Amino acid sequence: MSAVLNNQSVLAGRTALVTGASSGIGWESARLLAEHGATVLLHARTVEDGERAVDRLVREAGIPGERLRSYAADFTTLAEVDGLAEAVATAVPALDLLINNAAVMAPERCTLSADGNEVSFQVNFLAAHLLAKLLRAPLAASGAARIVNVSSSLHRTASMNWNDPNRTKKYSRVAAYAQSQLALTMATGDMAPADSGITAVSVNPGLCDTALLPLYGRVGAPAAEGAAAVVRLCLPDFRLTQGAYYDGGDIAATAPAAQEERSQRRLAKLTDLLVTRA
Repeated sequence: MSAVLNNQSVLAGRTALVTGASSGIGWESARLLAEHGATVLLHARTVEDGERAVDRLVREAGIPGERLRSYAADFTTLAEVDGLAEAVATAVPALDLLINNAAVMAPERCTLSADGNEVSFQVNFLAAHLLAKLLRAPLAASGAARIVNVSSSLHRTASMNWNDPNRTKKYSRVAAYAQSQLALTMATGDMAPADSGITAVSVNPGLCDTALLPLYGRVGAPAAEGAAAVVRLCLPDFRLTQGAYYDGGDIAATAPAAQEERSQRRLAKLTDLLVTRA
């Protein structure tokens, strides 16, 4: 990996949007992409968080400020996802990379978003799905765009609660979070329709020392290591398999449900219902 990552111009002329880029794996991914020459659009929950993230990249990593832009959107409100997509599509005719990294821990108690969805399911999955759909035109305009969904090995422990996706009747924060990651992994292929020129994959960045670490309850590696696994899939020399799930740099097995066509169709219908009712 290091030999490839040392090429500082491999992404020159390309534009990447990284969600959840104010800290952790998202910030480190933005740093690596920029160091490879990409123009990076950093998404953060608030304007202040986005500006701080850009300032850190300029100050700590020496990234030229003209290759960084920040955007704010609170993914607990789907209307703000719409606004983010509109702002990006207006500013960027062609988008080469979309890294869906934004994620939150499920709260201790079941908490619904303003749109009526369990908050981790919305932030971790529905927002990514909606963003990929709304940005399809600029992604397709790239000609060889990539969508990289930052998932988790916990998706293998999950099951979809089809009758109660908010899990209001039997709630567990770990089960809710794992369900959001299963949905993200399961829906990855649908984010890149045939003949769109887009390739979509998901990746487990490994156990890293980020805000999500308490869900795992163990010591994590530096966030930069997780970011390296994510950014590796963004590099043009790395050949991707459409819809695949990567663990580091290798294709890995997913939860069985992620490969079931019936479950994929069921999730697509549920997702359309949840994002259009908002």
